[in-house]
Amino acid sequence: MMAKDPNKPYFIFDTYGDWQATKIGNHIYSSRGDYIGFVEGEDVYKRDGEWVGRLSKDGRILRKRTERRRDFHPNPPAKPEKPEKMPPRAPLPPMMAELNYSVIDVLDEDPDTFKRISDLRPDMD
Repeated sequence: MMAKDPNKPYFIFDTYGDWQATKIGNHIYSSRGDYIGFVEGEDVYKRDGEWVGRLSKDGRILRKRTERRRDFHPNPPAKPEKPEKMPPRAPLPPMMAELNYSVIDVLDEDPDTFKRISDLRPDMD
């Protein structure tokens, strides 16, 4: 499913084919190179540990429309350094499979999802 070399960029697109992010290792960076989240298995989390969906084979972040919100990741990784060789542009997107009504493209539904820190995280005392 994923690239064989974990340090090789894996591009994340929305359903329209727009490049939204790049996965390098287990970290996700915006197209500008800012750290925005991480991946554990197929699960995608924002940098604060909020689960947003699953990384699909065609490079989209998807989730079931009726899926319940999960608890925050107990130990989100520390912010990594910016990669030295961020790709300046993405290749052409793959052909996207049509989604049925029960599945949503997270970045299509809410393009700013990685720009916000979750309001569901408890306040610090």
